[in-house]
Amino acid sequence: MTFDEMTQRIATGQGFIAALDQSGGSTPKALRGYGVEDSEWSGDDEMFAQIHAMRSRIIESPCFGNGKVIGAILFEKTMDGHSGGKPVPARLKERGIVPFLKVDKGLEDERDGAQLMKPNAGLEDLCHRARDLGVFGTKMRSVIKANNPVGIKNVVHQQFAEGARILSCGLMPILEPEYDITAADRAEGEQTMLAAIHEGLDALPDGQQIMLKLSIPKTAGLYTGLTSHPKVLRVVALSGGYSTDEACEHLARNPGMIASFSRGLLQDLRKGQSDDEFDSVLGKAIDQIAAASVA
Repeated sequence: MTFDEMTQRIATGQGFIAALDQSGGSTPKALRGYGVEDSEWSGDDEMFAQIHAMRSRIIESPCFGNGKVIGAILFEKTMDGHSGGKPVPARLKERGIVPFLKVDKGLEDERDGAQLMKPNAGLEDLCHRARDLGVFGTKMRSVIKANNPVGIKNVVHQQFAEGARILSCGLMPILEPEYDITAADRAEGEQTMLAAIHEGLDALPDGQQIMLKLSIPKTAGLYTGLTSHPKVLRVVALSGGYSTDEACEHLARNPGMIASFSRGLLQDLRKGQSDDEFDSVLGKAIDQIAAASVA
């Protein structure tokens, strides 16, 4: 797929984006959920080898290439790895799946009810390398935990500023200001965040687009205006700790948003499953998430 073909695939594809980008501290938890105990690996290299084997098994599963997965977000080591005998980005595109790369370096400590992203001096170098490997876009995550206008505006401003750096490298940025779904004031805070996002979009030069990855809103349909905004290529939803059933139920109430789930996609997969069992479980999750995305 060319860059233009990938743009069209993401803009109009009837399906969802798989999040396969667990990294750092979240990797052991993901492996335990998959049935790999901490005793089965020692050190980062063995840990990442285990998680890459899981991701490659997902990528190579017949149901992963059935057209319902339109994109996949990768961790850097996954991007640099191989699946099916080919570099992962090339293999994904061969299967009709648009590759994205997680580019943030983690979160700062909480301040003003939010966690900004850590500084990322090497962002441009990483983006150029990703583009050379055929990656289409990026994803970077911040977290909002309270309806504090200062913290929310700082998060959204940083997301758009980093997005501008990514656009300058020729990649499509997914901005992810995640609103903690357990926050008591989430309904009000998401309104504050929405206003800040519109300010960022107003300042974005004409002809440029970004993507947004947002928690499924407390108020159904809150982000409908974003899904049709000319400067937004697509709005995707994170599962945010919901189970697959919960996430799909909430997502189906928000026309125009499609899923970009991690836990909601992977929660029932186990290393000890036979290939047929694995494919069946993954296929059911893919069907359920895709149905909620096009509801």
